Amino acid sequence: MTPEGATMPLPMLPEGAQAQIVEVRAGRRLKERLAGLGLHAGAQVRILRDNGGPLLLAIGNTRLALGRGMAHKILVQPVPTEVSRL
Repeated sequence: MTPEGATMPLPMLPEGAQAQIVEVRAGRRLKERLAGLGLHAGAQVRILRDNGGPLLLAIGNTRLALGRGMAHKILVQPVPTEVSRL
């Protein structure tokens, strides 16, 4: 369990966890690309599958596979399940 308010890279979350994106630490082009996919500060994501390769994410009604390198550039804050709005 992580302390409330703690941020971590997206791949550090366990499978099934939900989180809010706090920051994307990347260059302008990658930030724009990720934002176009719905991955921007304030967005909520859920880890659907983490088998050691690309992460399978849920962003609203969208499912997205994201490589671990890109995923490490996304800092998130875990959201308790009952507060989540996915």
